[in-house]
Amino acid sequence: MTILVTGGAGFIGGNFVLDWLAESDETVVNVDKLTYAGNLETLKSVQENTAHIFVKADIGDREAIGRLLQEHQPRAVVNFAAESHVDRSIDGPGDFIQTNVVGTFNLLESVRGYWGSLSDDARAGFRFLHVSTDEVYGTLGPKDDAFKESNPYEPNSPYSASKAASDHLVRAWHHTYGLPVLTTNCSNNYGPYHFPEKLIPLVILNAIAGKQLPIYGDGQQVRDWLYVKDHCSAIRAVLQGGRLGETYNVGGWNEKPNLDVVKAICAILDELKPRADGKSYADQITFVKDRPGHDRRYAIDARKLEKELGWKPAQTFETGIRKTVEWYLDNTEWTSNVQSGAYLQWVEKNYADRDQ
Repeated sequence: MTILVTGGAGFIGGNFVLDWLAESDETVVNVDKLTYAGNLETLKSVQENTAHIFVKADIGDREAIGRLLQEHQPRAVVNFAAESHVDRSIDGPGDFIQTNVVGTFNLLESVRGYWGSLSDDARAGFRFLHVSTDEVYGTLGPKDDAFKESNPYEPNSPYSASKAASDHLVRAWHHTYGLPVLTTNCSNNYGPYHFPEKLIPLVILNAIAGKQLPIYGDGQQVRDWLYVKDHCSAIRAVLQGGRLGETYNVGGWNEKPNLDVVKAICAILDELKPRADGKSYADQITFVKDRPGHDRRYAIDARKLEKELGWKPAQTFETGIRKTVEWYLDNTEWTSNVQSGAYLQWVEKNYADRDQ
């Protein structure tokens, strides 16, 4: 048996591939375009594993995807491929529309053609799982209930709008064509192999480099934090037992303001890698101009996933963030190599004109 994973050299997709190969003897065909956020070093430990087949391809390339589907005959496709950084979507929304909307459309059409060619038994067992985000639901007030699967879509950034569009396409291909789909909407992920433009790895690496720790606005934007390996286990559970056409919200039950997250990282670094001058890394915190349309609060209600499939996160924020800081301290070769010139230029551009 074989599954095909798109975006499997990215942060969440890469962790999923590694966990899948550790938990299963089932072959993974890993398709990734290898944009700036795709990193084959994440997959270095499975480079010689014959159950891992990597192919550089774009999900929008119907000929390439169609050929792979026919060649490997996967029983499932898990779609992680996406442009996913809000700040980048504000700076250049076109890439997000192309990958997240047009790319998902082309992928669905490739999969629909393949699925239609299968035998009755193979068609009945096939699954297309689409990985999405809680940002499609918009923003919450301080006392609002957490996002449920029934919440209306109210995206507020080019990124979240493009993901909302992709979710709608997946739903439509199920209801119109009968494609056996599943959708997961997750909260903010963190953990190993996270590209260092996102808050947690950026803070860890800036801190130990002696740089400022930039916090947007007042730092009171609240997010629900999900350890990436818990997310991977949730996807496996949905793929195995989820009801066709359904959406499952995946959250960590860990709501934290961004400022508290940064302070928690600083406290762990103070313990594990103290500054030479004896001061706290928290002294490096700097408040900068907020980004446009910054959602104030996200929170996920994951009770449907727990009730139907028995899934709960294994990590609390306290255990997960410690594991994450330790991983970055222990994997300096990976972090050094991923911090390419292109990445550094983008970080400089993003923060250069934000007044403190």
